[in-house]
Amino acid sequence: MSQALERHWYRLTPVSLLLAPLSLLFCLLAVLRRQLYRYRLLPAVQLPVPVIVVGNITVGGTGKTPLVIWLAELLRAHGYRPGIVTRGYRGRSRHWPREVSADTPADEVGDEPVLLARRAGAPVVAGPDRVTDARRLLAQGCNVIISDDGLQHYRLRRDIEIAVLDGSRRLGNGLCLPAGPLREPAARLGQVDLRVTNGAPQAGELGMQLDPQRFCRLTDSAMCAGTDVFAGRPVHAVAGIGNPQRFFATLRDLGLEVVPHAFPDHHGFGPQDLEFGDDMPVIVTEKDAVKCRRFGRPHHWVLAVAARPDPRLATEILKLLKERFGGQETA
Repeated sequence: MSQALERHWYRLTPVSLLLAPLSLLFCLLAVLRRQLYRYRLLPAVQLPVPVIVVGNITVGGTGKTPLVIWLAELLRAHGYRPGIVTRGYRGRSRHWPREVSADTPADEVGDEPVLLARRAGAPVVAGPDRVTDARRLLAQGCNVIISDDGLQHYRLRRDIEIAVLDGSRRLGNGLCLPAGPLREPAARLGQVDLRVTNGAPQAGELGMQLDPQRFCRLTDSAMCAGTDVFAGRPVHAVAGIGNPQRFFATLRDLGLEVVPHAFPDHHGFGPQDLEFGDDMPVIVTEKDAVKCRRFGRPHHWVLAVAARPDPRLATEILKLLKERFGGQETA
């Protein structure tokens, strides 16, 4: 159902207008829920360490995961011991919370937690109760908690909010679910500490780019090549992310002749999804790779990317930590 509706989320159509009353109800309930937490009519938990939320107000990918990885690296470089809590969306684990490692099966905890465990260099705990997850990280000695995709998870009080926007799709038609892509009204962006735009920023926003780093073989992450290795060659590009077109455009910018294959976000990949009856290279996203590695073949590759935000973002985050928790800008 959501896939069918998504076609109507980025423009006004008869379908989105028909659903507008439900959209208004969704927005009102989202605002009411936030106010109940704000005025402590619903209980929320304040941790003894800073909590930094990285999220968005839209459904679908905006580049949050690469930014979380960058943020963990920034905090470590300044002496902090960050830990990451994440929902574990579509994970089928029989028990929660789960401490996630690079080898944890993605079908048990979800794809993004495994990618974070592999790339962020910080402990990762996945589960539906972020307070319980965060407390487990505190027991491991973490002194800053990063809440991945946690903007709407108000039970865990936050000290810094970072909202990530898609620079090309922005807020779609501006309507809340189900008529549009918004989880909360657009005015919510005016209440966060920092707005980061994956692409060209507008007023009051800081820009971010996702820089291609290298191609690595799906079956052997140690076997990598430069981003020009496939230049001028036709490739199959496979993406099961929120905005697959951005991935395809990145490959085209690298000079590849892209045959695109888009799948729904968080798609449960099988071997058949990476086979196209020829020997052309098949390139997948890092998020999809964690689900495809077990059946990868030598002609399957992964494009590694890294977030490159405006340098002012690091300055602002460290400044907020200093202002709100005292001490120096290094832990």
